[in-house]
Amino acid sequence: MTARRITSLRVGFVTLVALLAAGGAGLRAQFPPGGFGGGAMRGGGDGDSGLVRTEGGVVVDENTVRTARETASHSTGTPEWTNRPGFEKDVFTFARIVFKSADPDGGGRRGYGWGRGPRLGWWVDFPDADLNFSYRLQQLTSIRASPDGRVLKLTDPDLADYPFIYVTHPGYIKLNDAEVTALSHYLRNGGVLLVNDFWSERDWQGFEAQMRLVLPGQSWTELGMDHPLFNCVYKIPGPMRRLQVPTLQFWNRNFDFNDPSSHLQQVDRGEGSETMHVRAWHDDRQRITVLAIHNSDVADGWERESESEDYFKTFSEKIAYPLGVNIVFYLMTH
Repeated sequence: MTARRITSLRVGFVTLVALLAAGGAGLRAQFPPGGFGGGAMRGGGDGDSGLVRTEGGVVVDENTVRTARETASHSTGTPEWTNRPGFEKDVFTFARIVFKSADPDGGGRRGYGWGRGPRLGWWVDFPDADLNFSYRLQQLTSIRASPDGRVLKLTDPDLADYPFIYVTHPGYIKLNDAEVTALSHYLRNGGVLLVNDFWSERDWQGFEAQMRLVLPGQSWTELGMDHPLFNCVYKIPGPMRRLQVPTLQFWNRNFDFNDPSSHLQQVDRGEGSETMHVRAWHDDRQRITVLAIHNSDVADGWERESESEDYFKTFSEKIAYPLGVNIVFYLMTH
């Protein structure tokens, strides 16, 4: 696919989106928490060394998996929907990238504490986050979203068909030469990458080192609450620290935003994990090509929305879904 084609897929969304009232109100009324009811799901596959086990214990063959719909829910079930026949491809598709993780220090260590380390990979929050967010995007906007999602490697020949790709837990990501070349080509030709749910300075350095191989010479821009991404659809109030989403099982329910000594999570996720950052790489036309959400688990607000009504009302409804909608709208139209 040419650069013009990928770019046209992005900017084409400006003619598709007629969004509902901003402000985050009404999500719970339209679809109350309590579970999607567990639709028809198929278990993970069998294969070669590409076998991985998801958070829900389902085995997935990362060499053959193609959609989120193929994998059983890790949470309370995922929604099911269909789109009008004949327009199956005229939709937004949440495309998750499969990658390998490695210990940068060697020695085969499997983790460095709660929610950190190379033992966590591309499958975190999968498949619920992908399908729940896609459903909400279709529910809250006029965008039609794929009911299956997509899972693919950077070297997949279909990569250019997806102008938006998603990577999670990339602190220990290890790209081979072919993947570096493929991602560089993708980003230079109009594609956009969203990165989420990695914590600590160590994780940032691991991710950033690999990205330097992809686009050498790029510099990160720290986005503040005055950036239009935070106000383009939903008006998301600041400051930035109020946008930080904790992993549900680590959430400190006694956290006080007004107390500097209070901690959002009950576990230490590593040095440099307290402050949320939203950083971007821009191309020569000042369009965002990579958006990295560091020290926040936005996708847990999608994945686990039905597991806790308090968590839903505090994070899913007010932060995770409004921010996700804004991100898709802004990145696909600028």
